[in-house]
Formats: sequence, C-alpha cells, structure tokens
Amino acid sequence: MVKIDNIELGEFPLLLAPMEDVSDPPFRALCKQYGADLMYTEFISSEGLIRDAVKSVQKLDIFEYERPVGIQIFGSEIDSMIEATKITEQTNPDIIDINYGCPVKKVACKGAGAGILQDIPKMVKMTAEIVKATKLPVTVKTRLGWDESSKYIVEVAERLQDVGIKAISIHGRTRKQMYKGDADWTLIGETKNNPRIKIPVFGNGDINTPEKALEMKNRFGVDGVMIGRASIGYPWIFNEIKHFLKTGRHLEPPTIAERAEVAKKHLEMSLKWKGDVLGVVEMRRHYSNYFKGISNFKPIRQKLVTEMDKEVLIETLESIKRDFVLTEV
Repeated sequence: MVKIDNIELGEFPLLLAPMEDVSDPPFRALCKQYGADLMYTEFISSEGLIRDAVKSVQKLDIFEYERPVGIQIFGSEIDSMIEATKITEQTNPDIIDINYGCPVKKVACKGAGAGILQDIPKMVKMTAEIVKATKLPVTVKTRLGWDESSKYIVEVAERLQDVGIKAISIHGRTRKQMYKGDADWTLIGETKNNPRIKIPVFGNGDINTPEKALEMKNRFGVDGVMIGRASIGYPWIFNEIKHFLKTGRHLEPPTIAERAEVAKKHLEMSLKWKGDVLGVVEMRRHYSNYFKGISNFKPIRQKLVTEMDKEVLIETLESIKRDFVLTEV
C-alpha cells in the first residue's frame, strides 16, 4: 500500500499531473470517474493568492468527490510561499504540492517552478519553511535538474525528504529540455532505489500507454506514475492502465459514441465552470485526443476548434454520436 503521510493510495497509484488550463474541476471530475487515484490542481501563483487575484483564488476550489486531492502552488519568494501555504490550507486540501518543475519562461526565469533548480539551497530552505507552515502533508513535483550538467535529483530528493516532504514526483527531463526528446527515467529509478529514500517516488514523463506504465513500474520500481499530456482529452487512460496491470489485457477502447458523450459532458461542465467564452476556448486542446484516430474527421475537428457558439458545439458532438456510429461496426 502506497501512502503519502496517512493517505492511502492503493498498490500502484496513478496520479493526474497538475497542468495549467487543463487540470481544472471539470477535467478532474472525469479523471476521477475513470480511475485517477490522486489529482492535483492547476498550479497556483503564490503572489496571485496573496493579492487575491480572481484566477488564482478560483483555482483553490476543490470538491469532496475529488479526494484525495492536492493543491499545487509556485513562487520564487519564500515569504510569499509561506503566506500562500496558509491561505491554501484554509481550503482544506489533502496535500499541498510545491511546483519546482514548470519549465515555461515566464515562471522559470523568475526563479519559480524549475527556475529554482539553479539554487538548490534556496529550494531546500523554501521547502523546509513550507513544511513548518502547515499541518498538511507537503509533496514536491520537480525535474532531473536545470540542464544536462546539473542533474542532482538523487541528492535533492534526499535533502527535501530530510526537511519533511512526504512524497516526490519527478519528471524525467531537465528544464532545458522542456518537453522535447524522450524522458529519462534512469535517475528517477536511482532516486527510488536510493536506500536513504523512505518516501514514495512517482515517475512522470511519456506515460502514454498501459505497456509503458508497466515497463516503468518493473524497470525502475517507482511507487506510482503521474500522467499528464496523455490524459488530455482521454481520461480513460487511468482505467486502461489499471486493467492492464491487473490482467495483462487491454480494456476495450471507448467507442466513438462514448467519446462524443464524454466530450459533451466535459464541455457542459467547462461552460458552467468558466463561462461561455473560456469554457469553449479551453476545451479546444482536448478535442484532438477525444477523437484521435478517427478517419475522415478533419472537417469536424476543424469545426470543434474554431466554433464559438456553445449550442452549435453541443449539437456537433451530438451529431458525432449519431453519424459515426456505423463506422464502429
């Protein structure tokens, strides 16, 4: 049984990665329904929380059915991160997660996210202060290092464990790599198999099939895997991996009608949550995966990613259920 502090997550938990403008409540609801064991919110700016910025505060919203759920915060100033931790704790998540992995320029170049990988002593000090500031278990998401010459993750994990974190998720790339090339799980495995490490180690990066999840479990001994991009528009991946790990067989993939129905449900929740404009626009990144591999679908996909009228979009998704049903026979 894998546990973060006293939170039981099962034998080999599957975690939903925190993804900006993706891991919102509508998407998390679907991932939970289809097998995610632990989910994290989109990352939240500590400065935004302190200033009471609407977008940051809205990201604090979590729901009982999501539990266990972690809220992820990021920032470059220790005092701001302590204050944000206290604000976050009041919303009663199960876990507070620190983002030390985001590679995007506007975050990393200000010394937050993966930017802090250039200052490991500050990273350790910030983590220690956050742990002291909350009664909740604190976890960390990070990368192998800033670049090829600074992949210190094995030592970093030890030092973060020593100041009190309860689990670590490691993305198998450096900040410099962004999302390019293949994720290197070797150092994730070395971290997990370091005899000094007692906390759960979760691997992240390129888990896009059940076979890949099984391979990483067997080769590197990680306690679980965190899934990001492969879940976008495809929440079924969690149950598909679980079924494969348990039986060695593949679950039947969702039919086109099921994909359209879940995409419609996702859109409706997104509209309710974000309003008619953002609700439409932020769904667009999901459609390609919802309908991946369907022949002759390009004109409909084009419509889904350009249309602004919610009623037209809902009717389009309904028509996919009707019109594409025969292609599955």
